[in-house]
Amino acid sequence: MLHDRQLYRGISANLTGKRTASGQRGQQYGALPVADIDGELRVLLVTSRETRRWVIPKGWAEEGLTPGGLAAKEAYEEAGVVGEVTPEPIGCYSYSKRLKDGRRVTCDVGVFRMAVDHLLEEWPERYQRERSWFTPGQAAEKVAEVGLIELLRALAPSSRGS
Repeated sequence: MLHDRQLYRGISANLTGKRTASGQRGQQYGALPVADIDGELRVLLVTSRETRRWVIPKGWAEEGLTPGGLAAKEAYEEAGVVGEVTPEPIGCYSYSKRLKDGRRVTCDVGVFRMAVDHLLEEWPERYQRERSWFTPGQAAEKVAEVGLIELLRALAPSSRGS
């Protein structure tokens, strides 16, 4: 099994976006919005539009945007947060995405930690999604993707030796 950093290096050059032929993998980038709330680290999750499951804000690679820039854009559009993303991804995970035409494609998601500066009251997808703060442990219980669960558990105080 590849370490997250090795896996990221392997997928970072694949900017195929959502135009994937059968058997190809899609590339997405996401933000893991975090903030200190009442002295405790919290993670912001959003619901997906169709299935309403808890996810992180993410989207397809776009020409002209850096991976971190895309993660920040998606965090603004999907969750209404503004902040600073790490220069390098903190990890990655894969999941199976159902496309509008019914096909499924495996997507690799490079994840950037985002220190939230502002939580907006109005944002582009506010009527399409819910958002909520969770401790990293709570967030790990809400999401379904194994790699994302591992990233969230790594943020939990008990995992950091605190």
